[in-house]
Amino acid sequence: MSTTGGTLGELTKHQLRNLCRVVGIDESDPVRLLGEVLGAADARPLAQPPLWPSDVADDATPAEFSVQVNDTGQRHLRILAETLPEHPSPTNNLRAARDLVDSLADRYDLQLDKLRAVADLFSPDEPQGLFSWWFSFIFDSRGQPKFKVYFNPNVRGPERAHEVVSEAFERLGLAEAFLTVGDHALQREQDRLTFFALDLDPGPQSRVKLYISQHDATAQDVMRAAGAVPGISPAQVGDFCKLLAPGTRRFTGRPLVSSYSLIEGDREKPSNYSIYLPLRDYVPDDSAARERVRRHLREHRIDPVLLDEIIGSLTGRDLSAGAGLLAHVSLRLSPDQTGTTVYASSEAYGGTPQG
Repeated sequence: MSTTGGTLGELTKHQLRNLCRVVGIDESDPVRLLGEVLGAADARPLAQPPLWPSDVADDATPAEFSVQVNDTGQRHLRILAETLPEHPSPTNNLRAARDLVDSLADRYDLQLDKLRAVADLFSPDEPQGLFSWWFSFIFDSRGQPKFKVYFNPNVRGPERAHEVVSEAFERLGLAEAFLTVGDHALQREQDRLTFFALDLDPGPQSRVKLYISQHDATAQDVMRAAGAVPGISPAQVGDFCKLLAPGTRRFTGRPLVSSYSLIEGDREKPSNYSIYLPLRDYVPDDSAARERVRRHLREHRIDPVLLDEIIGSLTGRDLSAGAGLLAHVSLRLSPDQTGTTVYASSEAYGGTPQG
């Protein structure tokens, strides 16, 4: 368990301030929003167990950081988090998440039309699964946030996940796009709906997103998934898997995840595909993970010094002591741009269990 800072909020805000300096943005909004989304967990002493077994991170830390960088060099900082009430439970956590949306809506003029159209699907009286709603805050070059809500397709039980997501796409006028995605990424028994997500900012670029975990997959399986998006090269997905997990023919640990983004006009097909590789399951330790990610960044003409700055913002531990600090890496592909996101764990409660 980390000993830096007496509470979860103190540690994660310290890490976040460091990351803000790396990305070059003002820390005010990021630090304030992290405190708000952590809720009752913010003041939780690190000497005590986690308030709730959050699935955001391997060690139950209810927040994860990531840095997104385009091949142009533009950087964005992101927080993924689960908000927790004083007395967490599946029902109370869902209520706290909905209350947080209401709290943020007026202050940031959030666009809630899409959320209101589908919220009831993901808000049962007795939520099931590992979570109900999560939040993502993405900060631009000025430190101003954009908001995204993640919904759990399994919130009414895994047997109803397809029904729930299909209905959500139908309500948003995207039924044909869901069929396209299904034809490419939901053809195996091991392909499972993981997240349905909505951007809450206005405008034609506001996204509907769908994430599919592809268990026991090969690179060919995710290359097929990428084929749902016109104008991108699925071969880049295969190269990405080969570089970050050399020698891995079948991903039998944590699954590869395919995601699709749909913006205004994407009625039949998505316009963006991302592959997420859970690096921590396919490296001996974070030292090896660092070297592989550095190679990937160099291939995309991104200065690999950025990676060391991210790592140094979060920890000073020996990277050979375990794997999990660099939790996963994603490659984002669209016809006109590519980008990489590095996801790094706070390790507030000791990081990924070893063995």
